[in-house]
Amino acid sequence: MRRLLIGLVVLVVSGCGGAVKETPESGRPVRDVVASESSASSAPATTDQPRRLRLAWIDAPVVPVREANRVLTPPDDPSVLGWWGRPAGSDNGTTLLVGHTVHDPRPGFVGKLDALEHVPVGTRAYVSGHTYVVTENMVISKTALAKRAVHLFQQDGPPQLVVVTCEGYDPSTGEYHDNVVLIAKKGSNHE
Repeated sequence: MRRLLIGLVVLVVSGCGGAVKETPESGRPVRDVVASESSASSAPATTDQPRRLRLAWIDAPVVPVREANRVLTPPDDPSVLGWWGRPAGSDNGTTLLVGHTVHDPRPGFVGKLDALEHVPVGTRAYVSGHTYVVTENMVISKTALAKRAVHLFQQDGPPQLVVVTCEGYDPSTGEYHDNVVLIAKKGSNHE
């Protein structure tokens, strides 16, 4: 099952399958590790929630990802993104959007974030009337992402949008080895 797991100090994003791994931050088994300093009580509010992401060629609806027994489950539909963290346009903290990458040869089986790694720096992202400007877009290993997670997903730092999906599919194992992490800073609100 594709899941986001929340620890008291760690938010773990699992969205594209993969082997079960132990994270040093939580000591819990997780899939497709993306770790973050967060609180289990930081579930998103239903007011002012992001409803849509427009970024380059990506145009996707966004739904909240809710906590249940310290587990957040993103949408199964790869054409829909999940949201956790601060509402779009917040004055501080990270608005986290996650979506699935799909490696399926059948026509029509694509994820909205399949080519996220090709979005150039400087591109504007629009999230429900709020504008962000892409400052970084990187493919990094799950281990490297876990090391940077405290900074990337903080809920009390500078306002930012972080979009995450999987990358580096290995057909022999059916697992993804890397993550794409796009970071965008708050910009002017002109759509």
